[in-house]
Amino acid sequence: MTVTPAALTRTAGLCAAASGLIYGLIQFIHPDETLEVVGTGAWAFTSFLTMVMAVLGLAGLTGLYLRQVRAAGVLGLVGYLFLGGFYLTVVSFSLIEVLVLPELTDDAPRFVTSFLGIFAGEDTGDLGAVTVANPVAAVLYLAGGVCFGIASFRARILSRWASVLLAAGTTAALAVPLLPHAAARMAAIPVGVALIGLGIALWRDPRPAGGAADAVAARPDTLGVR
Repeated sequence: MTVTPAALTRTAGLCAAASGLIYGLIQFIHPDETLEVVGTGAWAFTSFLTMVMAVLGLAGLTGLYLRQVRAAGVLGLVGYLFLGGFYLTVVSFSLIEVLVLPELTDDAPRFVTSFLGIFAGEDTGDLGAVTVANPVAAVLYLAGGVCFGIASFRARILSRWASVLLAAGTTAALAVPLLPHAAARMAAIPVGVALIGLGIALWRDPRPAGGAADAVAARPDTLGVR
C-alpha cells in the first residue's frame, strides 16, 4: 500500500465530513445531563461518539487547513488553532464523561451533578477552575469557526457556501444562552452541514496546496463562486 499526499488529503476530507455528520446526529440522540442517566448505555454511547467526532474533526480540520494553507493566511491559522483547541477540549471532557463520572455516581453524586451543570448551563457548585471550561470552549468554537470560515471563503479553494455556513453557524452559538438547552443543541446543525460540505470538497480536490490552480483561485478578481 502506497501512502500519497492525495490519499491522506482525501482521508482528511472523509474525516471532516464524518465529523460533521456525527456532530449533527449527536444533537438528536444525546440524553439529558442528569445523574440518573450517567452510567447508562445511552450515556456511554453518546460520550464515546462525541469523542470520535472530535478526533475525526481535528484530523479533518488539519487536512482542510493544509489544503489551503497559503491562501488562508494568518486568519486561517488562527481559525485552525482555535477550532483545534475546541476539539481537544471536547475529547478531554468526553473522556471524563465516559470513564470517570459513571464511577462517581454513588460515592460523589453532588460532584457529578455539578460537573454536568458546566455544559448544561445549570448550577456547578464549587468546582473551582474547571468551571471556566464552558466559556473557554465557547470562545474557541466561536472564534475558530468564524475565522476559519472567513479564511476559507477568501481562499476560494474549498466550497465557499460551506465556508460561509461554518462562520454563520458558529456565530449562532451566541444565541445558545438565551434558549432552552434542548433547543440550543440545534444550533450545531449548520456547523455539521458545513463540515460535511468542506469535507466533500476536500475529498474531490486533494491537490497539494500552493499550486497554480490555487494561485488563480485566490486572486481577488476571480469570479467563480463554488
